[in-house]
Amino acid sequence: NLTNLTTLELLGNDITGEIPSEIGGLTNLTYLNLYYNELTGPIPSEIGNLTNLTALNINTNQLTGPIPSEIGNLTNLTTLELLGNDITGEIPEEIGNLVGLTKLLLFHNELSGQIPESICNLNLDFTSKSSLNMDDNYLCPPYPECLNPQVVGEQNFENCEYTVVCDDGYSEAN
Repeated sequence: NLTNLTTLELLGNDITGEIPSEIGGLTNLTYLNLYYNELTGPIPSEIGNLTNLTALNINTNQLTGPIPSEIGNLTNLTTLELLGNDITGEIPEEIGNLVGLTKLLLFHNELSGQIPESICNLNLDFTSKSSLNMDDNYLCPPYPECLNPQVVGEQNFENCEYTVVCDDGYSEAN
């Protein structure tokens, strides 16, 4: 019933449970901040209906599951902060649709696989951790050439398959 709502800011309220799929009905939202609560479960795919959003901040919760590919529908986003959760799976290729992003913070999650090349489509400062930070995940090399190693940061490679060419010319596979 809040179809004209443009800002929803519920940070630091110890809200528990999952983000309801009905959030997708708030199509006039331009700002959604659910930072620092105790939200669990996956990010609902209906989040992709919020095409007017310019800022989405749902960091420092206990969210699980993958980033839904529908996130790519949010082409007006300038800020996407999902840090400090337990989000798993790969970064969706559709992230490259968010060409207006100036801030993408994905650090302190359990993201895995390779970073999609489409991330190079973004209008980010690829050298600044305050603009782009993917530290402390399970993201596997090789990384897109547009990314500075600083923004990729420290990763856990335990589930990565890669080949290292040693100085003596021999290869080691993990």
